[in-house]
Amino acid sequence: MKNLLKKLSVFIALTLLYFCTTSYNSVLAQTPQVLYDRAWNLINSKYVDQTNNNQDWKRWRHKYDDVIETEEDAYVAIETMVSSLNDVYTRFLSPKEFQEENDSIQGKLSGIGVQIGVRDGKLLIIAPLEDTPGERAGLKAEDEILEIDGASTKGITVDAAADKIRGEEGTQVKLLVKRGSEQPKLYTITRANIELKSVSVKLPENIKLAPNIGYIRLSSFISKNATEEFKDALAKNKDKDALIIDLRSNPGGLLTNAIYIADFLLDSKTIVSTVDRDGYKETQTSTKAILTDKPIAVLINGGSASASEILSGALKDNHRAVIIGKKSFGKGLVQEINRLPDGAAMHITIQKYLTPNGTDINKKGIEPDIVVDYTKEDADKNIDPQISKANEVLIQKLGKISSK
Repeated sequence: MKNLLKKLSVFIALTLLYFCTTSYNSVLAQTPQVLYDRAWNLINSKYVDQTNNNQDWKRWRHKYDDVIETEEDAYVAIETMVSSLNDVYTRFLSPKEFQEENDSIQGKLSGIGVQIGVRDGKLLIIAPLEDTPGERAGLKAEDEILEIDGASTKGITVDAAADKIRGEEGTQVKLLVKRGSEQPKLYTITRANIELKSVSVKLPENIKLAPNIGYIRLSSFISKNATEEFKDALAKNKDKDALIIDLRSNPGGLLTNAIYIADFLLDSKTIVSTVDRDGYKETQTSTKAILTDKPIAVLINGGSASASEILSGALKDNHRAVIIGKKSFGKGLVQEINRLPDGAAMHITIQKYLTPNGTDINKKGIEPDIVVDYTKEDADKNIDPQISKANEVLIQKLGKISSK
């Protein structure tokens, strides 16, 4: 693990960490124009696509010099400038939004507990978090949110949508949701304080496994506690002969969490490679500090994104696990968070990542080794074909191992 920490010291900028340049920012935080210029410079020097979406980036630098008078003016100007990149993952966060993000990393959040994203102009639920108002209401990955409290989501940004959906504990939000070809349905959901617990060993209701097969549900990589929670889950399954790791509807989170957890399961193998704007490729390799060599089946679906795809991709390419379910979301980009003056921040896409085999999965996703659907009818019947298939595959693997 010490070797991995040394490697991560170089790699750490790829995660959702923050530049503690307080003294520098205090100097910069003199005028709204300086705030805007700082944002322009960050994109100019860091953004993964040096063409900045095939445009002359210099044209933005002084575009609003004569109209920016307040911080709010600067915020609007920055958001307009950033939107020209056509990258939903590169975005500006106001001080309020940045604080909310910090709270989620610390495990504190108030809302309905869903991760959202924009794809092809549609506001989609990437995943509902486990045991939250959103999940209990029946929201699912890939649901499209058409309206929030009666207002259309057409053209809305992720940040604006999140701001509308979040709110004080006990208040309600109304979402008009479309699922596949079904008629839109109105959900009225009461907001609550969300405890962002990332790992569970509790099987879904009415689902049974062979006695010697363990189950770990990893619902998010967001919390800084996810790595330790996963390690504890491994300990709770120490008497099992094989493991199911459930990454379905896991929207991702801290990249370091994905790397640490992969290191628990891989012995001196490539975990992930990243490529920056200059084409520089850096590869992260696991240490020999493997915590378990038990057979593993990993479950993924269309809501498995980002860090989930890093972990499942590493286990798949290294033939460490059998991947079961449906194709993952397809987010193969790495964001860095940069503090701005006055408490604001920016997410900037600085790299793309590749699985150990060199595969770029962005907008493509990870294909499972065994495709198994999980339909609404299955859920209504309280059956889970994906877990059942994982159970079957692991029983077969254990049989082959014991017969050798």
